[in-house]
This record gives sequence, C-alpha cells and structure tokens, in this order.
Amino acid sequence: MADIIIKEAVTRKELHDFIFLPEKIHKNEPDWLPPIYMDDKELFNKKKNKSYKYADAILLVAYKDSKPAGRIMGIINKRYNDINHEYNGRFCFMDCYNDQEVFHALIKKVEDWVKENGMGRIVGPLGFSDKDPQGFQTEGFEYPMFMTSANNSSYMNTLIENEGYGKKVDLVNYLGKLPQALPEVYVKVLSRVEKAEGYKIIEFNKKKELKPYILDVLELMNDTFNEIYGFVPLNDKEKAEFAARYLPILDPKFIKVVESNGKLIGFAIGMPDVSPGIKACNGRLLPFGIFKVLKESKQSKKLLMMLGGVKKEFRGKGIEVLMAVKILQSGINHKMELVDSHLVLEDNTRMRAEYERVGCKVVKKFRIYQKDI
Repeated sequence: MADIIIKEAVTRKELHDFIFLPEKIHKNEPDWLPPIYMDDKELFNKKKNKSYKYADAILLVAYKDSKPAGRIMGIINKRYNDINHEYNGRFCFMDCYNDQEVFHALIKKVEDWVKENGMGRIVGPLGFSDKDPQGFQTEGFEYPMFMTSANNSSYMNTLIENEGYGKKVDLVNYLGKLPQALPEVYVKVLSRVEKAEGYKIIEFNKKKELKPYILDVLELMNDTFNEIYGFVPLNDKEKAEFAARYLPILDPKFIKVVESNGKLIGFAIGMPDVSPGIKACNGRLLPFGIFKVLKESKQSKKLLMMLGGVKKEFRGKGIEVLMAVKILQSGINHKMELVDSHLVLEDNTRMRAEYERVGCKVVKKFRIYQKDI
C-alpha cells in the first residue's frame, strides 16, 4: 500500500499545491476548463475572503509517495446552518486522480473534522454558497465545460458513491439554439406587461450606467434566493466584494432590471460564455490572458444565463418573461447562436418550463451528495 499523507494547506507551498493540483490531474484531458486562478487565490485566502467570518473551513492536500495526489475543502457554514436549523458540514473543491485510496483518505479526514465540530451530516460538493461550483457532474461530459460550474472527471461519482454517499439534490443544465422568433405566448405576455402601468425595464450599454444598480441587485438577490438550496445571504462587505469580483467581466448589455414605482423588483444577468478564453489563457488573466477573455467576450456565440430573480409578490405577472425576452433580443443583436441555462435545481419547475418553452434541452446533470455521520 502506498504511503498517503494528508496535510492541512497552511504554508505557501501547500496552498500552491492545493490551488494548482487540478491542472496536473487533468493535463491529459483536452476539454478540461481551468478556474480563474486570480479568483481562486482570493477565494482560499482567509484574510481576503469574507466568508471565513461566518464559516469554519479546512483545506487539505493528499500526498502519495510525497507527491500531491488529491485535495478537498471542508466547510461548516454556521450562518446557513443557523438560518436553516441544520447541523451539516460540507465538502467542496475536491479533486484527485482515479484513486479510491486517496479519495477515501481525503473524505474520511473531512468527515472526522465535521463530526468533531458537532455536525451530524456532510453534504457536497457545496462551497460557501450556491455561487461556488456545486455538485459533481454526472451526465453530459460530451458537451463543453463552462465557467463557475463543477469540472470534474466522470470517475468522481463512482469514488464518492463507493464511500456510502447518496443523492441530496440534482441540478440540470439546459442548452438550445437561440430562438430567432419569440414563442407566441411570450409575445402576448410581453405586450400585456409593457402596457401595464408602473413597470419599467432598464437596460444598460456601459458599466458606469450599471454600477449604481449593482448593490441593489445583490440585495434583491438576498431577498429572492432565500428559498434556493445552499444559498447564503451576502452581508454588505460581501456584496461589495462580489461586485468588485464580477463587474470587470460582466457585459452590461446582457443585464436587465425591472422597477415598479421606482423600486427594484426584478433582475436578470446573462453574459457571453468566455470559457474558451479562460481555457486559452490557462486560467491566468495576468499579464496578457485578460485580452483573450475579452476577445472571447466579443466573439462568443453562446449566451450564458447566470442569475435572475423577481420579488415574490411580483412573480407570475410576466416580469420574468419581460427580462428574458430583452436578454434574448440582446443575444440575437450580437449574432449569438446558443443559449445556456447555467445550473437549475431539478425541482425549479417554473424556470425549467421557460427554457423548454424556447426549445432548450437538458444536456448536463450535476449531483450534490450527502451522508449521515
């Protein structure tokens, strides 16, 4: 039996091993999509990532025969547990070679850590919130990977199930051709909503126009996402951090908000899929990789839907359709060909129906696992 040692990543070298190990594991997988390493360095920095203020976390690296062979992060999200009356620990950002011994050593170490901290169940892959990559992909490996989702090898599902883990919840990813003509039901709803008094759709062309709305959008996200599994509300500092992280790569033309009597009631955020640009620069934006990402943003043929929400009392009144139509029209104007849903919870029947209405089909599935400990 090989010598496997699990170390907590606390030194600069160990943290480097943790962050950059996946690119070694997947070096022979031509379709693998790296993360943006600049973001990862902030994400795993306890001094810079505000999430560590309400969550306990541990970063572990497995060394086999003295070489990095796997990694895992354990999290106890105290804020989420308190809000939802749960006693769950989490694992996330897990990766390793196709090696059950290494996988077992990593997951067992996190299970023990979670149990020692009073938790009775472990779920994952699930990060600080649903904004981090979640789940292991289980289906659709023939389709291109996309940013901010899990990018695991197919064997990870076998490894986790061999450890006694079962399904907690599945998420699906829709893909379809960008419709050049709107479904008739959309035309009718759009006409009705546009004639209604009090609703105002706001569109943007420049980031300076968008900037005043960002924090209000994130506050509305807090309000509308509280029913979504895994979501943790952002505090004011986290909103500012989130805005600073994503504003540089957002295209304001694919962001729509709706006001009612001067108050924000809905938002929808899409963006060109820049995954090929991230792949081209190997996840390294500096010093010149950012130009490859920006180039891809201008020439991308795929519209990636990221976030959206409507205040509860305004749902079912056509606000969702209004924003969706405006984003689709922006995609058509930019000669895009495909629309990608990002991740949708399997039981979100309302959202799934909208994607199916415009001809999209499920192409990928992701699973969050659980195990009582």
